[in-house]
Amino acid sequence: MAYSFPRIYPILDSTVIDAAAIPGARRAEFLRRLATELAQTGITLLEYRNKTADESQLLADAAILREHLPAPNIKLILDDRADLIEQIGFDGVHVDAGDMIPAAARRLLGPSKIVGTFGGSESLLPGILAEPVDYLSIGPIFLSQTKQSTRAPIRSAGVRKLRDEAGPNPVLVAAGGITLESAPAVFAAGATTVAVSAAIFRAADPAAELRRWLTELK
Repeated sequence: MAYSFPRIYPILDSTVIDAAAIPGARRAEFLRRLATELAQTGITLLEYRNKTADESQLLADAAILREHLPAPNIKLILDDRADLIEQIGFDGVHVDAGDMIPAAARRLLGPSKIVGTFGGSESLLPGILAEPVDYLSIGPIFLSQTKQSTRAPIRSAGVRKLRDEAGPNPVLVAAGGITLESAPAVFAAGATTVAVSAAIFRAADPAAELRRWLTELK
């Protein structure tokens, strides 16, 4: 699909919620409040990642996020579960190794949904530019606080190398340990957008922190 990606790609990871020690009975309340506050920041894109929840929990979380981060102005991406996108009314999926392959996700979701996948670290994955995806995530750029990886950080120099390999058109989403201070150099190296999780969602006030990112990285 033709979609203009924002500079910031926020990722709400379930580990952030778990780290906040939210009791199960208050999870829905927590998500409703968070989503409502995020909607007031000018956010236009959010990925929800939950590697451990059963399907009922995932569906419940997704329903709250969709209700309080409404379409069409806010695009919601789900990690892994392309099979649930239509049911929950999300706008796309991110698939990696071990998930559904990008071509299968595209066949399932059709041309109007966003499909993204991992594009490479030290170099682009063979054949990745031919995949029917809207964006490629690259990294880790720095050490991530929320996603374990055996890959060494590539830093800004690695982003520049991958941009040279990819050419000017592919959307490259730089991910892994990026801070507000390091983001400008990542953009200068060729990233289209920066994916951010812990730096925003482990802040005392995530919505205020996201607003700060959106303001400073226009």
